[in-house]
Amino acid sequence: MLDFITLTDGYKVDHRRQYPQGTEYVYSNFTARSTRVGGADSVIFFGLQYFLMTYLQELATRTFFQQPKGKVLDSYRRFLDSYLGENSIGVEHIGALHDLEYIPLQFWALPEGTAVPFRMPMFTFQNTHPEFFWVTNYIETLLSSVLWLPCTSASTARRYRKLLSTYAKLSGADPAFVDWQGHDFSFRGMAAPEAAALSGAGHLLSFTGTDSIPSIQLLAEHYQGAGLIGASVPATEHSVMCAGGQEDELETFRRLLRLYPTGILSVVSDTWDLWHVIGGILPKLQEEIRNRKGKLVIRPDSGDPVLILTGDASQQPGTLAYKGVVEALWDLFGGETNAQGYRMLAPCIGAIYGDSINEDRAQRICQRLMEKGFASTNVVFGIGSFTYQYVTRDTNGFAVKATWAQVNGKERMLHKNPVTDSGEKKSARGRIVIRASDGGLQMIDSLTVAQQKEYDGENLLQLVWKDGKFVRRSTLAEIRERVR
Repeated sequence: MLDFITLTDGYKVDHRRQYPQGTEYVYSNFTARSTRVGGADSVIFFGLQYFLMTYLQELATRTFFQQPKGKVLDSYRRFLDSYLGENSIGVEHIGALHDLEYIPLQFWALPEGTAVPFRMPMFTFQNTHPEFFWVTNYIETLLSSVLWLPCTSASTARRYRKLLSTYAKLSGADPAFVDWQGHDFSFRGMAAPEAAALSGAGHLLSFTGTDSIPSIQLLAEHYQGAGLIGASVPATEHSVMCAGGQEDELETFRRLLRLYPTGILSVVSDTWDLWHVIGGILPKLQEEIRNRKGKLVIRPDSGDPVLILTGDASQQPGTLAYKGVVEALWDLFGGETNAQGYRMLAPCIGAIYGDSINEDRAQRICQRLMEKGFASTNVVFGIGSFTYQYVTRDTNGFAVKATWAQVNGKERMLHKNPVTDSGEKKSARGRIVIRASDGGLQMIDSLTVAQQKEYDGENLLQLVWKDGKFVRRSTLAEIRERVR
C-alpha cells in the first residue's frame, strides 16, 4: 500500500534542515515551461482537484493521520535508517505534522480547463504554518508525477478536437459528431490504471467516446460529473472473430447483427482479409444491414491507416485496396451529398480505425477524404497509447519551482536562471499574479505579499484549497465548457 509520507524523492527527506535557519514560509508554483509539440502555444490545466482529494485528503488521512502516531514514527525511523544509514534527520517534524491532522498548505489556481500559455503558472501553493515550511516542496515529486499526464493528455485531446472540428466545418459535416469522432482506446497501453484514468479523463474534456471506463468513474467522483460523461458501443475483438472461424466469418457477422438488432455495432474486420469482408461478405448482408435500425461500423486494425481508409495508389486501379475503405463502402451502400458537396456514407454503415493513429495521420486522413469528395466525419478515430503514452513530463516541460520565501520575518525573492541553460529553466520570481489582458493571460511576478494583494480584484489565481479542505471546486461541465 502506498504510504503518503514517503511519496517523495529520497533527496527531499532532509531539506527541512537545509533551508536557512528561521525559514517560515515557502511559496512555489506549477508551470509548463516549454514544449516539444510543434505549433503548441498553451497547455490545458487539469487534474489538481483530483490530486488534492486523492492524495492530500484521502491517502494522507488513511495512511498517515489515521494511523497510530507511534507506528508512523517507528516506520519512518526504520525507513530512514535503512535508506540513508546512520543519520540525524529525526522524526519529530513528522510527529508534529501527524498531530496537526491535516496538510498545512493552501493552493491558488486558475480554473481547471484553462488553456495556459507556456512559462505561466497554472497554480501556486504555500504552507500555512511556519513550522511546516518544509511541506511545500516536500510534495513536489508527488504533485508532478500525478499532474503532468492529465494536463498533457487534455492538451493533446484538445488539438485533436480542433483538427477534427476544422475538417468537419470544411467538409460540411455535422459539428456535433466531433464529440464522438475521437474515441479513447488507450487504457491497455498506459503505465497503470491510474495513468489510464487520468489520461482518459483528459481525453473526455474534448470528446465523449471512450473505452476507458476508469476515466468516467474518476470524473464522476472527483469532478461531479453528471449526465453523459463518456460512452461506447458493442464491439468485437479478434478472439471473437477467430472463435467463429475463418470459413464461417459470414455467419459470425450475421450472428452479431442479429445479436444487436439496433444501435451501433463495431466489428473488427481484418482478422484475415479486410477486402474480402468488404467485397465478399458485406454484399451478402447488404439487405440486412440496410434494414437494421442502427449502424454497422467496419474496423480495420492493421496496416497504414491513411492508405487503408483513403486508398493506396500503389495498388491495382479499381481494386478495393486502391479505393480504400470509405470509397469501397460508398460503392456498396451509397449515401448522400451534403450542402457543401461532400459525400456522407449511408447511416447504416461507417468506419473506425484505432491502430497507431496520431495527429499527423488523422490530419492526412481527413485531408485525403476531402480530396476524394468525402466528408471527414465518415471515419471515427480510435486514439490510443500511440498518442497518449508517447509523451513524458518533458513534453511540455512541467516543473515545480519555489519563487518566494519568508525567513525570520523577511521576504526573499527566489529565482532560478542557469547561465548554462538556453532559458527554458529560467523561473519566475517572487509572488505571482495572473490576470486577463487583451483576450489572453498576463503574468506579473517579482511581487511582495503587499504588492500581490493590490491585485486581489483581478488575480485569476484563486484560493481553491486550504488546510485539508476545498474552498472552491470545478465541475466537469464547467471544465468542458472552458476547454471547448
